[in-house]
Amino acid sequence: MNKAGVWKSGRGRGRAHPKGRPLEDSALTEVRALLGDRPRRRDLLIEHLHLIQDRFGHLSAAHLRALAEEMRLSQAEVQEVASFYAHFDIVKEGETPPPPVTVRVCDSLSCALAGSAALHDALEAGTDPSQIRIARAPCMGRCAEAPAVEVGHRHVAPATAERVQKVIAAGDLSPQMPDYEDLAAYRARGGYARLAAMRAGELKADDLAADVEDAGLRGLGGAGFPAARKWQFVRDAQGPRYLAVNGDEGEPGTFKDRVMLEATPHAFLEGTLLAAEAIGADRVYIYMRDEYPAILKLLAAEIAALERAGLVSPGFIDLRRGAGAYICGEESAMIESIEGKRGLPRHRPPYVAEKGIFDRPTLVHNVETLYWIARIAQEGPEVLNAFGRNGRTGLRAFSVSGRVADPGVKLAPAGITMAELLDEYCGGMAEGHRFKAYQPGGPSAGLLPATMADVPLDFDTLQPHGTFIGSAAIVVLSDQDSAADAARNMLAFFESESCGQCTPCRVGCAKAVQLMDAPAWDAEKLEELAQAMADASICGLGQAAPNPIRLALKHFPEETR
Repeated sequence: MNKAGVWKSGRGRGRAHPKGRPLEDSALTEVRALLGDRPRRRDLLIEHLHLIQDRFGHLSAAHLRALAEEMRLSQAEVQEVASFYAHFDIVKEGETPPPPVTVRVCDSLSCALAGSAALHDALEAGTDPSQIRIARAPCMGRCAEAPAVEVGHRHVAPATAERVQKVIAAGDLSPQMPDYEDLAAYRARGGYARLAAMRAGELKADDLAADVEDAGLRGLGGAGFPAARKWQFVRDAQGPRYLAVNGDEGEPGTFKDRVMLEATPHAFLEGTLLAAEAIGADRVYIYMRDEYPAILKLLAAEIAALERAGLVSPGFIDLRRGAGAYICGEESAMIESIEGKRGLPRHRPPYVAEKGIFDRPTLVHNVETLYWIARIAQEGPEVLNAFGRNGRTGLRAFSVSGRVADPGVKLAPAGITMAELLDEYCGGMAEGHRFKAYQPGGPSAGLLPATMADVPLDFDTLQPHGTFIGSAAIVVLSDQDSAADAARNMLAFFESESCGQCTPCRVGCAKAVQLMDAPAWDAEKLEELAQAMADASICGLGQAAPNPIRLALKHFPEETR
């Protein structure tokens, strides 16, 4: 018998090398140089993948193998995480890397109304595919300037083929930095005084929580859970405790957080630190979507400024970068991503307030909620509860886009109706358009007809009509738009962004798009499908995805037959 075993050379059943992709010394050297003295912790896998993608423009098989070796992870773990996120380009042996420039054209509803499909085709026809990749992409948070395009990391909005070509020719594809209020300017007007008061014991956590409750502040990421009650759940749990900031503003039509951060990032950061003090957090994780490269850059700079000023200890605020996955706006999926994993929503219970990041109690707030916490600490609960309309209390930042004369973020009383918002804050409809329908809270909310423009816009007021306010992302349609086409656009988004973990959502979204592509919709089959998705999906994506179908069938039946 040959004693060489499976490693023998020559003919036969043995192998000359171990199974799997061999490690290339040159790739390992490059990966080690990129990582430098950064920790090799498992939760930093996505951050390290970004380093490679940014440096080389793609993730080669050799670099993925080297990263697995350096982080002491299996190749399967690294591969499954890299392949989950849309902003990572995996290139296998023998494959051609993507072109040096990627142009992403938004195809979400606001941009679709503004002609993004024609813009995409014009860009494809006018560029060399070996040098420039033209790709469709979901919402970039620039709905008020639709259509939006991202060239490398530089946004062009509103975009034309000529403007995009000019940016490419200029060669500067880095993000354009906004003219924001920095740390010195914020402190000059009293910023961080309330944080100092809390740390000195002059402002008690219970007093701030009472003010937050009196203000009526609810989570403004979409769920609307009372903020102060969240604090109590986490404070009652044994430490260590964490605060996770959900900056993954991915619901199409939503851009309020971006506008706030590009103007006054330290109002958000002080609110974050106040909430962290109130619950006794050991660390803060800020998860920011990759579609906001300028905000990622400015937050990194201003967090460093806070550290230099001694307002936070180094590393207390951990800024994490998303990688193009809408599902990570769901809090447990975001936490999985913070831990360096695929953004798959967790089954509940346990809830993240009990077992969140690294299975520790975690408070999750979105950007706007934390902004208002700072305002409440500085100005008292009346900064919110002194406002309201139609029996509701508070203020809401509405992201308004579509066929209106003056789109943008509109800070208006909670409970305002669509008719009032359109007339008082948006200058009415765009010229030549008549009001037909509106999306009250992003695609998850579906469409309501103009005849329902007198419904107060707030938490709890829209549910009786089969919808909700969510992130207050309002897209307005006119008589020149098809409600059925808009509903198809929404379902195509959900199909693309489903994480694939549960069958009702993964298969249901794909099947719904097929049924909606038919000349006439099969209403009975679509309703059966919608019910199964709503009942059996793990998270809010699959549960809410049927809303555009149901509301289109209910309010615009003539367009679906």
